[in-house]
Amino acid sequence: MTKTTHFGFNTVAEDEKAGKVAEVFHSVAERYNLMNDLMSIGMHRLWKRFVMETSGVKAGDKVLDIAGGTGDLSVLFLQKVGKSGQVWLTDINNSMLSIGRDRLIDEGTPTPVAQCDAEKLPFPDNYFNCVSVAFGLRNMTHKDIALKEMLRVIKPGGTVLVLEFSKIWKLLQPAYDAYSFKLLPAMGKMIANDAESYQYLAESIRMHPSQDELKELMEQVGFERVEYFNLTAGIVALHRGYKF
Repeated sequence: MTKTTHFGFNTVAEDEKAGKVAEVFHSVAERYNLMNDLMSIGMHRLWKRFVMETSGVKAGDKVLDIAGGTGDLSVLFLQKVGKSGQVWLTDINNSMLSIGRDRLIDEGTPTPVAQCDAEKLPFPDNYFNCVSVAFGLRNMTHKDIALKEMLRVIKPGGTVLVLEFSKIWKLLQPAYDAYSFKLLPAMGKMIANDAESYQYLAESIRMHPSQDELKELMEQVGFERVEYFNLTAGIVALHRGYKF
């Protein structure tokens, strides 16, 4: 029997999901940064700054930026690790990764880039001091496998950071749902000529584990001292776990 998973609110074969997610990001890549600024009113930049403040990354560290796309976090991590450190920008989607790579080159901060699947990371065990994934975990078919891979490649004492849309405070849920399912696809249609991809975004957020569910999943795969920080009333949460 064919295994199935969710793609937004739809049920698809597991082996079809990655391709469908790829279509979404190929479609929105050119307008991705602009839409992020509009959708979050620029708040995504503050969320990513919080990742930096929470990361514990220092000069000389090695960092893996998974689903790094257009390179926002890689740019910030490069400032942290300095010339003695290393940041790998990775993404499964070539359209997104190409934009991030070109941006880093244009800004005079080229860094290693690899197109790879987070469920099959092409890096050795115990290599990185920190692994981050921002707004990418919810799109992965097997979140547990991806998290196990992140755990594998960090050194003992290393940190994994998961920044992702999460469950908003219940009092704000009705207004957030109206924004997500009515305004967001309309903005996608107007700005990126793609309402469907932003409908998927709204649906994928609802299908993603809650703050406590993701914390439990990270603990199940082997992370220790897992904690999370709610940002902007729980619209986004940052989970942090360690390897000992």
